Amino acid sequence: MVPFDDKSPFITSGIRVGTPAITTRGLKVEHMKAVVDFIDEAITNAGNEEALHEISDRVSDMMSSRRLFVM
Repeated sequence: MVPFDDKSPFITSGIRVGTPAITTRGLKVEHMKAVVDFIDEAITNAGNEEALHEISDRVSDMMSSRRLFVM
């Protein structure tokens, strides 16, 4: 269930976010607030392309040294 959701687990509501891709890239508990803040900002600014590009740039900066695949 989604925490604090008043709906049955059999009714789709809320969002569920997995962490394997970010933990594989080395993010730890202390990074999760930033991830949540990025998601919150993106949802809040869903219709604002300029804000979304700025958020995307900040996410890219945060993840640039944390590659998903190393070859």
